Amino acid sequence: MGGGAEMSLSGDQEQALITAAFAAAEHAYAPYSDYPVGAALLFDDGAILTGCNVENASYGLALCAETVAVAKALCEGRRGGLLAVAVVGLKAGADPITPCGRCRQVLNEVAALGATDPLVLCVAGNGVGGEVRRAVLSTLLPHAFGPANLA
Repeated sequence: MGGGAEMSLSGDQEQALITAAFAAAEHAYAPYSDYPVGAALLFDDGAILTGCNVENASYGLALCAETVAVAKALCEGRRGGLLAVAVVGLKAGADPITPCGRCRQVLNEVAALGATDPLVLCVAGNGVGGEVRRAVLSTLLPHAFGPANLA
C-alpha cells in the first residue's frame, strides 16, 4: 500500500468528513450498546459515503459503521480511490474511537483495490471540534493481506 502516509486533508475536507460521520451516527441502531457510531469515507473524486452501526439481538449479526459504509461504497461500484475515513462514537466524554480489527480488515479490502493507504481520523464523542487522532490504515493494520495476496 502506498500514498496515504504522505497524504493529508485540507481543514475543510477533514471537517466535512467528521461532520458527515457525526450525522451518520445520529441514524445508528444501537439499542443494546447504547453507543451510536458513525463512519464517513472520502474518495478521490470528493464523494463522501457514510454508514452507522446496526446492532442485532444476536450480537454476531451486528454491523459496525465502517463495514456499512464500505458495503455501501462497493454496492455503488466503487473499487478504490479511498483517501480517508472518519470514525466517531456518540458517547459523551469518550476517547477517540478506533476501528475494530474486523473493520480495519474491511477498510483494507476497499483500500487495496485502489492501492491506497487511507488516513483514518479517530474522533472523540464530544462533538465536532473534539479530539481527533490521525493514523494511516497501515499503522492500524500492519502486514495486512487482501486482493493482491489472492492473485
